[in-house]
Amino acid sequence: QLQLVESGGDSRQAGGSLRLSCGATGDLNARHCVGWFRQTAGKEREGVAVLVPGTGTTFYADSVKGRFTISQDNAKNLYLQMESLTVEDTATYYCAADPRWYHCKTARQGLMENQYLYWGQGTEVTVSS
Repeated sequence: QLQLVESGGDSRQAGGSLRLSCGATGDLNARHCVGWFRQTAGKEREGVAVLVPGTGTTFYADSVKGRFTISQDNAKNLYLQMESLTVEDTATYYCAADPRWYHCKTARQGLMENQYLYWGQGTEVTVSS
């Protein structure tokens, strides 16, 4: 079984930066698809960034390209570096993982919520103007 725990959520002013972390306990390895999603009240969960196992390939939502960076450390810790934050980045952020590498072989798949089995509980990010 795999458990994911996010941390690092905080409040920032627009233009600021923030780094989110996701720690894993259990069977997370370099063959898992891993990603970050976010959700605001009344909206569907949105895929933000994906890291494809074994290749280092990353995919990003258009809204965060050039500003957010996903990375992984020792296959147990996942990070999301967020720069140039805007008010629209305000959301609860979730990390996710799935052992089926083919679930993230394309950006379209990797950024889809239903491709992931394991989820963290979320960490809140608030950006003010």
